[in-house]
Amino acid sequence: MASIERRLPENVPGDFFVDETCIDCDTCSQLAPAVFRDHGDQCSVHHQPDTDADTRLALMSLVACPTGSIGTTKKHDVHIGIDAFPMPIADNVYFCGFTSESSFGGWSYLIVRPDNEGGNVLIDSPRFATHLVKRIEQSGGIKQMLLTHRDDIADHEKFSRKFGCERVMHADDGAKRIGVERIIEGEEEVVIDSDLIAIPTPGHTRGHMVFLYRNKFLFTGDHLAWSPARKTLTAFPSVAWYSWARQTESMNKLLNYDFEWVLPGHGDIHQDSATNMRYHLQSCIDWMKARR
Repeated sequence: MASIERRLPENVPGDFFVDETCIDCDTCSQLAPAVFRDHGDQCSVHHQPDTDADTRLALMSLVACPTGSIGTTKKHDVHIGIDAFPMPIADNVYFCGFTSESSFGGWSYLIVRPDNEGGNVLIDSPRFATHLVKRIEQSGGIKQMLLTHRDDIADHEKFSRKFGCERVMHADDGAKRIGVERIIEGEEEVVIDSDLIAIPTPGHTRGHMVFLYRNKFLFTGDHLAWSPARKTLTAFPSVAWYSWARQTESMNKLLNYDFEWVLPGHGDIHQDSATNMRYHLQSCIDWMKARR
């Protein structure tokens, strides 16, 4: 739980606050930008919520925070935040919330679909939180867990044991070592089922992959996200653990696919037409090449 004694000085006075345990994952500033902001190396409250909608988003941020760094001085019904997850994004795709410190607050997603369409899919792993597990169980459990890369696997073993789901991960990120059931090799796309494709995209890590659902939703792990500052798609050279040059090459592969949503593990979500997304992707590639 957040400690009022450790409240960051950057917080504005009032009810909600962030304490010094914040790891700057930006979950709160993405969920509730009207309340939280990234002030540099950490996040803080820049405006206290003054509507029910903003209070709800602030409570969702409190619940989703991987380090429990958000607190309040007043009593709130925390179930307002808890019951909001999994949070609908579009169609049958949801944000799980309950991010994990072990994946530095990486976002995970749930695709809800009937068994005759392949069953539910979890992309990367959230915290194994009781409420979230119950909600997933009520929606039909998990048939597959798609792991983009080694950094965002969090509580994958607990979800695997609970739901008996098949985990999918690339060999070059240590899939065999952690007991993954379906191991992807090489750099060619792999059809997982009629709606899902795995696309190896080495760069951030050697075995990084992205997953494309229905030629509409691109789950990008730490490969690709939206930049609010530059107003286009972007990558993160400071965390290209394997190779920035290889990540630039991998980005070119994505020009062969249509998608309307970018859903990253870290960074901002974005939605646009497939045409505009291709334009922004090319812009990102040109920027990446210039940085080489």
